[in-house]
Amino acid sequence: MGARLLLLFFSLLLLSPANSFYLPGVAPQDFQKGDLLQVKVNKLSSTKTQLPYDYYFLNYCKPDKIMNSAENLGEVLRGDRIENSVYTFRMRELESCKIGCIIKLDRESTKNFKEKIDDEYRVNMILDNLPVAVLLQKRDGSQSSTYEHGFRVGFKASYSGSIEEKYFINNHLHFRVMYHIDVETDSARIVGFEVTPYSVNHEYKQPWDGKGLITCNPSTKNIIQSSNVPQEVEADKEVIFTYDVTFQASDIKWASRWDTYLHMSDDQIHWFSIINSLMIVLFLSGMVAMIMMRTLYRDIANYNQLETQDEAQEETGWKLVHGDVFRPPINAGLLCVYVGTGVQFFCMTLVTMIFALLGFLSPSNRGGLMTAMVLLWVFMGIFAGYTSARLYKMFKGTEWKKNTLKTAFMFPAICFSIFFVLNALIWGEKSSGAVPFGTMFALVFLWFGISVPLVFVGSYLGFKKPAIEDPVKTNKIPRQIPEQAWYMQPVFSILIGGILPFGAVFIELFFILTSIWLNQFYYIFGFLFIVFVILLVTCAEITIVLCYFQLCSEDYHWWWRAYLTAGSSALYLFLYSIFYYFTKLEITKLVSGILYFGYMTIVSYAFFVLTGTIGFYACFWFVRKIYSSVKID
Repeated sequence: MGARLLLLFFSLLLLSPANSFYLPGVAPQDFQKGDLLQVKVNKLSSTKTQLPYDYYFLNYCKPDKIMNSAENLGEVLRGDRIENSVYTFRMRELESCKIGCIIKLDRESTKNFKEKIDDEYRVNMILDNLPVAVLLQKRDGSQSSTYEHGFRVGFKASYSGSIEEKYFINNHLHFRVMYHIDVETDSARIVGFEVTPYSVNHEYKQPWDGKGLITCNPSTKNIIQSSNVPQEVEADKEVIFTYDVTFQASDIKWASRWDTYLHMSDDQIHWFSIINSLMIVLFLSGMVAMIMMRTLYRDIANYNQLETQDEAQEETGWKLVHGDVFRPPINAGLLCVYVGTGVQFFCMTLVTMIFALLGFLSPSNRGGLMTAMVLLWVFMGIFAGYTSARLYKMFKGTEWKKNTLKTAFMFPAICFSIFFVLNALIWGEKSSGAVPFGTMFALVFLWFGISVPLVFVGSYLGFKKPAIEDPVKTNKIPRQIPEQAWYMQPVFSILIGGILPFGAVFIELFFILTSIWLNQFYYIFGFLFIVFVILLVTCAEITIVLCYFQLCSEDYHWWWRAYLTAGSSALYLFLYSIFYYFTKLEITKLVSGILYFGYMTIVSYAFFVLTGTIGFYACFWFVRKIYSSVKID
């Protein structure tokens, strides 16, 4: 039984989009022939502006009553707005030239359509929890296809020999629904949802009875062709929205229906490149660990032999500062706050990844990842309070309530302030990405009503426990630190220390940013977990190495240095985000640029807190270990 569970775990760990699998959260739905299917519409999205808009922000066909689907916290924060539409049809029943509605464009509608076409906005639709995709190409002799998420609102082009470019709207949609049939019950499950958009200037006989179209009439076999005259976007012009529906049987099973959606672009993960990079980082880390252990064991052996061989020999190196190495640092309270926050962030990240590995946060569970991160952050406040209070008491602090308040408010307040300003900018652009007042109130309630009390509970429990005892006594008068070599200066040492941890996540970071800012799905949590483990090992080892060199040069101010050494990798992350902005994104609006750098500031700040805490605890364990291993009078 244990072997089977172990095998299952590793199967989930090395999960790839080609073998996607997800556990409960989305139950399969069986459809009989003739069952009603309704396409739902989601936000309009653009990689050029990063500002989502509600589908009905544009003058599209509206149903008699617009109903919002149930949204979780993550969907609201992502800007998703899922609503019903006029696009309805029946399972496995073909539809040709079905008319959605006829709309006469006014000046406001025309302006909005043209702006969204300029900014390359895409329309997102959903059928049976599957997002609509545009098939770009299909390689001969294989089932491998390239898809785009959603279809464009329209396009700009010159027509009929005109030099001037005009705006055209995609007003005819050809849906293709793929289904997997169960032979025994004759029921079917939807496994694919594709669309081919067309721009057609529909014609009809006057007066129009609302049914027959000359340009789209199945009885006359006049169906949509790419050579038809496109529908121009111009004020006071009529636009007729139509759609076709075809069904195609597929061998794809329901459990694997997201596979094609996870291959949404050509820039896929280069699996061997990632594994190669991770192995290099592991190799370097192993070499560093081996050198450190050999050197350290020799030092400890030599120091212990001095007690018996030569009492008069003077102490040198890291043993010389044993009376000052555990002296509380400057701004010890602030360090406690940051360490506690880092533990909270670490616990949230670890639990989120475990849930993701088990398939609970797959793309089919829309908004699940964001919701899980917010809720886990709130509930992990108890660990933040506990670790912060334990460290604070070790530094002989007495104002534990003041320290607890700082732990509960400092990091969230900074992030919330940035988020609030960015949300105001989004709201000013009338985007659906703006968080509503009710959701903002819910976030504040989670913070003040749950997170803050849990931080106090953890802090109370931590401060009540006995203080952590130092392995050696601290001298009353601090020792003078000798002049340091240029390569041991704090700034240089800290900046060097952040390079290796950043290198551990460099490749994966590219794909994470691509999924966030280029509207792609991310589902390689197995490799992400491996990268996370490598990051932990790398942060710990590089901090220990530099801390050892620092102590050998008789500099005992290691507390903040340990935190900043690993935390400096966040600086490289932010610099890389700048490089990514100018090389991969085509953002044109000032507001969109502010949003990008605002959110990347929050991400970099969180990464700083996470990696800094890992480095601090690794160094804390190392220093206590070596000073408890030598004989000191």
